Amino acid sequence: MKILAIDSSASAASAAIVEDGKILGECYTNTRLTHSQTLMPMVQGVLECARVPLESIDLFAVSAGPGSFTGVRIGVASVKGLAMAQEKPCAGVSTLEAMARNLAHLDGIICAVMDARCSQVYNALFEARNGKLNRLTEDRALAIAALAEELQEYGQKPVFLVGDGAKLCYNEEKIKALGAILPPEPLLYQRAWGVAEAAKDLFQRKETLTAAALAPVYLRLPQAERELKKRQAASARPESES
Repeated sequence: MKILAIDSSASAASAAIVEDGKILGECYTNTRLTHSQTLMPMVQGVLECARVPLESIDLFAVSAGPGSFTGVRIGVASVKGLAMAQEKPCAGVSTLEAMARNLAHLDGIICAVMDARCSQVYNALFEARNGKLNRLTEDRALAIAALAEELQEYGQKPVFLVGDGAKLCYNEEKIKALGAILPPEPLLYQRAWGVAEAAKDLFQRKETLTAAALAPVYLRLPQAERELKKRQAASARPESES
């Protein structure tokens, strides 16, 4: 089975074609160019370099969130368009689970983190053992301080940080005191091949989606909506409370 996977959930972006666990081709960028400029050229490039025609792709996969609201929307919209044109199934993968795949070969607690701003992170915890991941928490948004307290519950097990929020958490004194480990740069950020691996599991569990049903997954409202709700709440207050 050939899987075309993309990730545009943070500053880095990537596209990969994976067949039965083998990476046929992958393109990765971490520049200040927008994903609307880089993503589809990467998809086209990896298809051409791997000499895989688009019509031979069996499953289209994307990191559907959490992550940058704009980045996630671009990725999901791109996969919806590709899959709809080919009438092929889609897999919307947790960004946090996909990045945890980078460290599945280790034994310990994998702490997948993305910077959610305002001293918060998007996070999920996994336990890696014998090359397999066991999810310990759901995807959530929480304060870095709260994550530090929770990680202390895992005792002497090594803690590995991964994701674009890894360095941010590593600099938190309570997390650093646990001996948390940063992986080398090639394993630090989310990559499309991890999206493909997570999508393969969804396919085996028969949890794929149609292109029409694929949608972004947000753990909190976009900033514009949060600001709108604040203004609406303020305007709804009685004058005596103003």
